[in-house]
Amino acid sequence: MVDLSKISKNKKFFFLAYDQGMEHGPVDFNLENINPKYIFDLTKSGLFTGVIVQKGIAEKYYKADEYKTPLIIKLNGKTHFLNEDPYSPQLTSVEEAIRLRAKAVGYTVYVGSKNEAKMLKEFSRIIYEAHDLGIPVIGWMYPRGSTVGEETSDITAYAARVGLEIGADIVKVKYTGDVDSMKWVVACSGVMPVCIAGGNKTNDDDALKEEFEGAISAGCSGGAVGRNIWQDPNPLARAKEIHDIIFN
Repeated sequence: MVDLSKISKNKKFFFLAYDQGMEHGPVDFNLENINPKYIFDLTKSGLFTGVIVQKGIAEKYYKADEYKTPLIIKLNGKTHFLNEDPYSPQLTSVEEAIRLRAKAVGYTVYVGSKNEAKMLKEFSRIIYEAHDLGIPVIGWMYPRGSTVGEETSDITAYAARVGLEIGADIVKVKYTGDVDSMKWVVACSGVMPVCIAGGNKTNDDDALKEEFEGAISAGCSGGAVGRNIWQDPNPLARAKEIHDIIFN
């Protein structure tokens, strides 16, 4: 197994996610958080064990001597324009991510999409290459597509299990809504750590905290949060709340 200690603390994970620009377009941003420097400056707080971006952001804004939080590069991506079963192709190689000083890489698999086979094949190759070079791989395991329908907790557990079976080091999945069903997701993931996604911006501060409290109680190892931190008027106070749930 690869070493996860560079992107964790006490075997727990708290990632600041900023890979939404390609997937969603500018709709998520305002004049402050559209600037990647604003996001990287948030990492100076020391609250995060990793920051997730696409390669162009890393290349132009990440300064390893200034930003100590480990860099995680998302290797695939797509826009929101195509109205069909999703496919997110690989855009960045593992070698390029390492040259940009990434400590881990990530890849989204839309489990259940008609394009699932292509993504699984790409992801499998990425895992082999990354492990050969000694860095961990995070799988965004998201059930999507015309064959899936509504995402139930059993479908989330299936997606997580696919991540384990294919060789991911960590999987990121949606919180299932309650502790018991999330325990099943964790059980299906074996020794592989499970992190939850922060999701869309919510105006209910307690809702996100309750999700993380439930996830940690169920055995999850942390999460990745983007919009619910950097869209918040007090991003570091919001991040501190989630940090303390994960690590305390």
